[in-house]
Amino acid sequence: MKNIFKMLLLASLLLSTFVFANFGTALKKQKFLTPEEAFQVTAVKSDDTIEIKLVIAEAIHVYEDSLKYAITLPKELPLTPKKPLAHDFDGDMVYEKEVLVSIPLSSITSKVAGDYTLSVAFEGCSDKGICYQPISRTFSFKGAELGLFDKIASLTKEGNTAKIADVLGSESSFFIILLFFIFGLLLALTPCIFPMIPILSSIIVSQSGEGKPSVAKAFFTSLVYVVSMALTYTVVGVVAGLLGADIQTAMQNPWVLTVFAGMFVALAFSLFGYYEIGLPSSWQTKLSAASDEAGQKGGIAGTAVMGLLSALIVGPCVAPPLGGAVLFISHTGDALLGGVALFVMSMGMGLPLLLVGIGAGKFMPKPGGWMTRVSQVFGVMMLGLAVFMLARILPDSITLLLWSLLFMGSALYMGVFNSSTQSMGMMKLSQLLAMVFMLYGASLFVGLLSGATSMLHPYEKFTSSVKGSTVTKEDKSEHLGYSVARLMEEVKASSKPVVVDFGKDSCTACAELEHITFPHPKVQEQLKNFTFIKIDLTANSDDDKALLKKFELFGTPNIIFFGKDNQYLQEKSLTGFIEPEVFAKHLESVK
Repeated sequence: MKNIFKMLLLASLLLSTFVFANFGTALKKQKFLTPEEAFQVTAVKSDDTIEIKLVIAEAIHVYEDSLKYAITLPKELPLTPKKPLAHDFDGDMVYEKEVLVSIPLSSITSKVAGDYTLSVAFEGCSDKGICYQPISRTFSFKGAELGLFDKIASLTKEGNTAKIADVLGSESSFFIILLFFIFGLLLALTPCIFPMIPILSSIIVSQSGEGKPSVAKAFFTSLVYVVSMALTYTVVGVVAGLLGADIQTAMQNPWVLTVFAGMFVALAFSLFGYYEIGLPSSWQTKLSAASDEAGQKGGIAGTAVMGLLSALIVGPCVAPPLGGAVLFISHTGDALLGGVALFVMSMGMGLPLLLVGIGAGKFMPKPGGWMTRVSQVFGVMMLGLAVFMLARILPDSITLLLWSLLFMGSALYMGVFNSSTQSMGMMKLSQLLAMVFMLYGASLFVGLLSGATSMLHPYEKFTSSVKGSTVTKEDKSEHLGYSVARLMEEVKASSKPVVVDFGKDSCTACAELEHITFPHPKVQEQLKNFTFIKIDLTANSDDDKALLKKFELFGTPNIIFFGKDNQYLQEKSLTGFIEPEVFAKHLESVK
């Protein structure tokens, strides 16, 4: 009996071992489908609809509320097509096997012009117990040919110079010239043009002497100034395009900036009445005769020189349309069309300056003591422009000191501490403005003593809530000395997409990116998904030039991107200053 029991026990052990072994093998053999195997999406465009089919593998389901359709480019547009009925699965409404949806083309083309990208997003799970990460499939479709104004509207919002250059290479000359004129009008609405207004106004005031300038004379002065500015941008752009050089880099040399800042200081003291600046009388006579007495005191030559200096020094570092034209010239060698486009753009940008000239001649009150005050105001503006230029090469602390002295000095000049009995009427308002200047200048001085470096946040060292840029001129050594090889090594070492910011000290838009765009909370949240690399091109070394040539960039600021696979995403590149909200949304589109 014992032998029989032992045999039964041995048999049961062998059987259980066999069963568990086979069960373990079955577990090991169980394999889950990849997302590509589990979900297959197709989108086919016909004459009037887009048929989207989602094929779901066996024993897998997709949740009804997760299935969404949308247009993602050129703008966000949710789509609400009629979906088939779903069925209940453990309390959730799901789809299985196949989901077929038809989207009328009219619902897309009525709201989106040109080519577009359609997205299908969903979430699904396997009946065996695994749920997949959210999945999105995109499909690109050719839309109706854009009309003239639709093309212009889309390009005026474009920050990618390569895309602008592509359009220039495929469109007619008329379209290109019209496009750049509109670019110029849009640039006229940006802060780039503001510093030129006091320069031109001061020229008109100084040339009017004690009399009131006629509309014709004021307009002619403005025209000379704008044409000189336009010719400068044209020559710089054409030469840069043909030679592949960043001409403005040379014009941002510390010695050049110092000389030009000195010229503005000299002009300021002239406006204060300490002396007069003019050409020799024999030159004045010849110039007046040559211009039919259109300009006095050598006005034509002086105005033209100021227009040239304004274009090179006070103008924007590099705007996307300028970069696009330069890239177009370098690729095609068509300097004539590129030059005309740049000239037209500059004239569009100078249109407000022409209006200033007309207004100065037509609406300027009768001559009087007020003209002395106007000259002094423009003199202060000239000093401000000098500080603005020197800020590109001086330490932040010295720059803050100069701004502080300028504001407090202006307040004293305006009689901030004069007796109240001496100020009547409008002079009271002037004294109030002087007090504001004095308080702000004192704030800058206190901020300077505390170690602050920003005009916008002079008390940043006393508060914990203000967060400035993480990059200053004192801690930028790690951003220098980049080569193509070093950059690519860091890109390859990153497991995340990469953002590369090219900037330099003399670039105002670069500073705006550092202090306005990059510190913004929305941008900071998106940048957590990226590796951020900043490259300082101030030295303009051979390595710096090689980097610009490698990625076909002209000047700064430029922001380029690399995907997770380390591939350069040229179509995602950005040029110039970008608003924080726009940049944050752009980061979302980079994968």
